[in-house]
Amino acid sequence: MKKVVKFGGSSLATAEQFRKVGDIIHSDPSRQYVIPSAPGRRFSGDTKVTDLLYQTYDAVAAGEPYEELFREIRGRYEEIIQGLGLDLDLGEEFQTIEKNFLAQIGRDYAASRGEYLNGRVMAAFLGYEFVDPAEMIVFHEDGALDADMTKRTVAKRLAGVERAVIPGFYGAKRDGTVTTFSRGGSDVTGSVIAGAIHADLYENWTDVSGFLCADPHIVENPEVIDVITYQELRELSYMGAGVLHEDAVFPVRREGIPINIRNTNRPEDKGTMIVDTTCRKPRFTITGIAGKKGFCSMTIDKDQMNSEIGFCRKVLQVFEDNGMSIEHMPSGIDTMTIVVHQSEFMDREQQIVAEVHRAVHPDQIFLEADLALIAVVGRGMKDQRGTAARIFAALSHARVNVKMIDQGSSEYNIIVGVKNDDYETAIRAIYNIFVMTQI
Repeated sequence: MKKVVKFGGSSLATAEQFRKVGDIIHSDPSRQYVIPSAPGRRFSGDTKVTDLLYQTYDAVAAGEPYEELFREIRGRYEEIIQGLGLDLDLGEEFQTIEKNFLAQIGRDYAASRGEYLNGRVMAAFLGYEFVDPAEMIVFHEDGALDADMTKRTVAKRLAGVERAVIPGFYGAKRDGTVTTFSRGGSDVTGSVIAGAIHADLYENWTDVSGFLCADPHIVENPEVIDVITYQELRELSYMGAGVLHEDAVFPVRREGIPINIRNTNRPEDKGTMIVDTTCRKPRFTITGIAGKKGFCSMTIDKDQMNSEIGFCRKVLQVFEDNGMSIEHMPSGIDTMTIVVHQSEFMDREQQIVAEVHRAVHPDQIFLEADLALIAVVGRGMKDQRGTAARIFAALSHARVNVKMIDQGSSEYNIIVGVKNDDYETAIRAIYNIFVMTQI
């Protein structure tokens, strides 16, 4: 078995954390390729190394004193090196970095040095080969990843390399200019490497024991999701759940490689397994609940709307012309409702109303603000009768008024609209009826 393992910044913030990571890697010989992030916060109020690098580079660019910030960054790494008892001197590396900062070669380069230096430390600590991703992760001139070229260069560079440390977060353009991922950071690097070498598993180690069924700020000690499909993950992440960015999922999903989210501080926990498909029945009817506040709706009412060809297209054209994306569109025989982000809609409210009037001549238009959307997601819902009824019962018992409901044909999710003020109450009510009571 061949695994790619990525460790986040909180997992590598101190020498003590490095030792935990070392124990995890050495406990399983199949953990052959290690993707480290830059050191994160050591304690509340601390600053991430990446942020310190940005601050230092910006100070240099502004002609301001930068030496103290630079010493602080160097001190962070020396603290880890000394704590691990390593015979490693990064002096020449820091001289090169300072020279390039003074030459102003780019903020991407500055940000990438956190991962680069941590990769050097990790390689020395594990005794693995260090491989610079700038040699094999290729970006186009516009900053987008050249996925096909990267797949080929990674496979070629790592051929015959049994064990390696590959820093996350960055690569380079064809001219050698260091470039960082705009979203997903080191998670994307791990996914790209896993996909290119056809790994059996991509382990993503962080400071939580997997994905939770609900927001822990709303639900106390929510259950961990054991197994989640990529489709369920997409539904939850779309509604704001703190999950992997889709850029970090696509390279492994395309190769059919599962992702395992694990906790560095609780390595005995199995975490969450993300898979393409599974016949395993979920523990609960639902997999997870996620949501967002800050929506508004426009409901358009017109008799015999359903017989008017092009009606929906004309309405949607108004929103497109105003540069607005639509979140949801529940409809009836003589009504259709457009749900959009309130912050985007408010400034153009009357303009859009007027344009809809001119486009389709509705009988009435109703606007409602301060709405929240909640997604109830789960592959188990498809084979369960009465899921929507249970949601309504839970919300009714919690005295929450449902403003709208929308269900996709896949039966993987149900979207419920409530007032912003009822958002937390609604999530707790839905969680309780499906998870706490295990109905």
